[in-house]
Amino acid sequence: MMSLVSTGGHSLASGPLPNFRTKPPQRRRPALPYLKTPRAAIVESRPVRVAPATRDNAGAAGGVGGGGSRAEDMQAEARAMARAVDAPVFNPELIASKYGRRPIEVVRRMLEILTAIGSFGLKLWLDERNGVFDQNKKVRATELRQIFTRLGPTFVKLGQGLSTRPDICPPEFLEELSELQDDLPTFPDEEAFACIERELGVSLDSIYSTITPSPVAAASLGQVYKAKLKNSGQTVAVKVQRPGIEKAIGLDFYLIRGLGGLINKYVDFITSDVVALIDEFVFRVYQELNYVQEGQNARRFKKLYADKEDIMVPDIFWEYTSGKVLTMEWVEGVKLNQQEAIEGQGLKVLDLVNTGIQCSLRQLLEYGYFHADPHPGNLLATPEGKLAFLDFGMMSETPEEARFAIIGHVVHLVNRDYEAMAQDYYALKFLSPDVDVTPIVPALQNFFDDALNYTVSELNFKTLVDGLGAVFYQYPFNVPAYYALILRSLTVLEGLALYADPNFKVLAASYPYFAKRLLTDPNPYLRDALVELLFKDGRFRWARLENLLEQGSKDRDFSAKDALQPVLKLLLAPDGEELRRLVVKEAVYVSEAVVLTSVVDTYNSIPTVLRPPILNGNGRGPLPMTDAEVLRIREFRDLVVRVWGLLQTSEDFDPALLQPILQVLQQPEARSLGGRVIGGVTQRLAARLLQQVLRTPPPVPTS
Repeated sequence: MMSLVSTGGHSLASGPLPNFRTKPPQRRRPALPYLKTPRAAIVESRPVRVAPATRDNAGAAGGVGGGGSRAEDMQAEARAMARAVDAPVFNPELIASKYGRRPIEVVRRMLEILTAIGSFGLKLWLDERNGVFDQNKKVRATELRQIFTRLGPTFVKLGQGLSTRPDICPPEFLEELSELQDDLPTFPDEEAFACIERELGVSLDSIYSTITPSPVAAASLGQVYKAKLKNSGQTVAVKVQRPGIEKAIGLDFYLIRGLGGLINKYVDFITSDVVALIDEFVFRVYQELNYVQEGQNARRFKKLYADKEDIMVPDIFWEYTSGKVLTMEWVEGVKLNQQEAIEGQGLKVLDLVNTGIQCSLRQLLEYGYFHADPHPGNLLATPEGKLAFLDFGMMSETPEEARFAIIGHVVHLVNRDYEAMAQDYYALKFLSPDVDVTPIVPALQNFFDDALNYTVSELNFKTLVDGLGAVFYQYPFNVPAYYALILRSLTVLEGLALYADPNFKVLAASYPYFAKRLLTDPNPYLRDALVELLFKDGRFRWARLENLLEQGSKDRDFSAKDALQPVLKLLLAPDGEELRRLVVKEAVYVSEAVVLTSVVDTYNSIPTVLRPPILNGNGRGPLPMTDAEVLRIREFRDLVVRVWGLLQTSEDFDPALLQPILQVLQQPEARSLGGRVIGGVTQRLAARLLQQVLRTPPPVPTS
């Protein structure tokens, strides 16, 4: 089994701990005071606000030795933040100012990139033309990995993204590019150890009892050593940032940003602000260069999502963390794309991927704070069957209004309500309010009517993204930067799932979460979305409710109690008269179906000779209904009974949960509602009885 830990966007693998050894005396150096060094023009220095920390929030991801008191946690985090006071932040003006005065350096780098990528593309074209593409896949995959490695961190991240897409890259390329997650060239150990002492202001002897003499793995932003803390004996991962990393990525982002400006200016069919998308991504990458910020991200992430028994987030050791050094709990586990190793431990990859999808949905749609880089190196399967999240350098947030709009968009997709879908793009900030969505509706209809031949759950997420992308290109859509990161996150997860099962559908795995949220979330927007989903043309869609309950019950957080009370409150609200009218109408149908099927069943159980003459003589049973009508009513009753049965099968179902509902039903609106239902049922049954009595009996046959 391998031990893995992340290194700024990438996970690291190592063997077991016996390779440890104490640092030899000749490599010791006296403790170095914390030195403030001047930053390059690419970096804008700004003070880091020392925020108060508590055991509940700041201490949630470790502290002094991972288990100090609340006061010690606060002090340790404050000292870590002070050590990161000069951490770099993304400033496009400073980048432009620096490299705008260095045209030779810019041209040299541009030619280096174009030559490397262009020559590789030419080789692929020649392979395809000469019919040897399949034979040369392995060789070309190795070349591509070497090109990305040689071009530096920016292209390593590009390779990471490609390594998770089996629907884009052949297996040979996936295997090679996956090495970019944790198998890159290292920088000298002496520089790493000097950085630790310089950043923390103490000698290695005073921190670690043992530390690996060389990194257990290395990636684009840093490399990791495995160590034992001297004061507690706890095994930790020590991540050290590569020297000169700011310069390495700064020039590339300057070029990429310049390319984005050209696209904005000259490429008409791309209506999104490409520069804004690039800036959002670069901003997140620069955040990865501040390891104290990463530690704070881990703390927040752990507080929000590690309450689930199948999610694990490592602790952060603030006393041994700075802007360029991060000390975190060592996590034993296997990368999520190593299927054989995971199954060898008795675990299932798809179960872990499902856990990741459910957690990601919570991130995107509940709290809005999400991990924007969930590639295989950042997701580990622990021996206990937990999914461990690593590397919290690249995080992002979804605005609250967008979170509800996304769920509403799914509802409209299920209903195939394309006009409402088009309106959603205002709430999602895809369209400005002055854009007319009328021409967009037919384009949505053409795409989804073709894509949704069966059900939403059978639709591949990549197909959905590609299809919507084609629609976006035709109209003045402006995709927000956060949404681009959401798509990246979900497509990476789908890539992991497809790696294990080519037939896996992310939307199908996501539907239980959406169903649970619609049934249980008291938010007014989602209450309206549920009503919209369940009512159509004045009738209640019981089959849709049955499906929602079946899917929602698959989510471990589903609660029948939560599913009942919000709907009742919505029904009895002062402005709910229209909904009450529909519910009264449906309640009458349900009550009538129960009464009528009971009458028919009772009548059929009576021997023929004992049946009342007035009913038996007409030859059509006790009610003026055809066999088809009786069958339809019986099926309707059975559907309602199944829905009630699904509520009863909920793990938290208890008759006592009806008590607060009964209290709600004591309200004047509820009493009026009950009277209206009883009145409606009485009228319909009286009409049927009168029809039965006044009906002309069938003629008596003559011999």
